[in-house]
Amino acid sequence: MKTSKKLLVLLMALALFAVACSSDGDSSSDSVADAPDAAEETTDAAPEAVDQTQAGDLTFHMITHSDDGPFWSVVQKGAQAAADDLGVTLVWKPGVNDAQVMVQDIEAAIAEGSDGIASSLPDADALVSPLQEAVAAGVPVITLNSGSNDYQAIGALTHVGQSEIVAGNGAGLRFNAAGATKVLCAFQEQGNSGLAERCNGLAETFEGETIIEFMGLDADTTEQQNTLNAFIAADPDIDAVLGVGPVIAMSALRAVQDLGRSADITVGGFDLTPELLAAIDAGDIAFTIDQQQYLQGYMPVLLLYLNVTNQNVLGGGLPILTGPGFVTPDNASAVVALSAQGTR
Repeated sequence: MKTSKKLLVLLMALALFAVACSSDGDSSSDSVADAPDAAEETTDAAPEAVDQTQAGDLTFHMITHSDDGPFWSVVQKGAQAAADDLGVTLVWKPGVNDAQVMVQDIEAAIAEGSDGIASSLPDADALVSPLQEAVAAGVPVITLNSGSNDYQAIGALTHVGQSEIVAGNGAGLRFNAAGATKVLCAFQEQGNSGLAERCNGLAETFEGETIIEFMGLDADTTEQQNTLNAFIAADPDIDAVLGVGPVIAMSALRAVQDLGRSADITVGGFDLTPELLAAIDAGDIAFTIDQQQYLQGYMPVLLLYLNVTNQNVLGGGLPILTGPGFVTPDNASAVVALSAQGTR
């Protein structure tokens, strides 16, 4: 890929984030300041040294707790798109919700001489230390998706994701507006701090009673739905359910429908899948919280590239937020069309 094309990709992506982050004061100032210099380097007078590193020689590792489900497939697509745009190699390592597998993958990436590691942080106790070792070895690290509270302790360049507490706060306000009085916050991974924060954020703003319970893994939706069915049936006062992932949100909807309580239980979710979007478009689910996971894949690769080749750091010491946003029956049809392309 020619240098000018790479620089155009970088400038377009950073311009997008400059607009998105403008409300956060000067958090995007580095990218704004660097952009004019980058543009000038594409002219005939630009020195050959603009290609500080041969991009084809760069290999970045993305190590996550991905289960290769519908959410993470979009993250992977975004990461691979960035790698293709920049002409770098991406090594995708899904941990399938096993922190020890992620630890092994981080250690292997360091040993292989990775040029940069992007990692989710679902279990800080297990993952902070090996990521600190990566930084100590001179490997730049960016956390994504989960890890907004711990990335600074690692020495990571920044974090790309959403504030899970703030996202949960938004869900609580939505249920208040719906007139709910008792909400079940159903989560699908034990030990995942990000999911716990979603439920805790809900409890902060919800004016009624919040129950937080593990309702089974996404890997077995039949068991998950049966567990939800039994729990809701045993407590007729529950009039709202928040599934803190797209799969468990659909399990909650099916449980509510099986119980014949669709009219009096409001269901909300997190993240996007075609099935969940269709349910929102049909009016069966009130909302889902959108953290724009395509950006969580794309931006870490771009930011690692800029750091390695041009010593750029974006964020100003703060995380780069990709959410939360809301998909409701009002905008679901537009998002459905994008989801069919695999980017939402």
